[in-house]
Amino acid sequence: AFRQVCGEVPGSPIFIMKLSQGSRHLEVQLLADEYGNAVALNGRDCSVQRRHQKIIEEGPPIAALPQVWTQMEQAAVALAKAVGYANA
Repeated sequence: AFRQVCGEVPGSPIFIMKLSQGSRHLEVQLLADEYGNAVALNGRDCSVQRRHQKIIEEGPPIAALPQVWTQMEQAAVALAKAVGYANA
């Protein structure tokens, strides 16, 4: 698997989720433009995967407390603005 990932995305980090019991794959959806505006739309839980492909996306996610989601959304927006991200 390591060689396959290295061939697909050179230089990308590899995370070993099997070592983290009870971990969840949580995502924040963003919209950002070239003027530096960014907004978090919602979140989703993409933990059910097979061969690194999402099978089920659950939204709104219930895996984390609402205040944790607020912190995740704020961090995602701050990161998007810091790196000049512009996309959906």
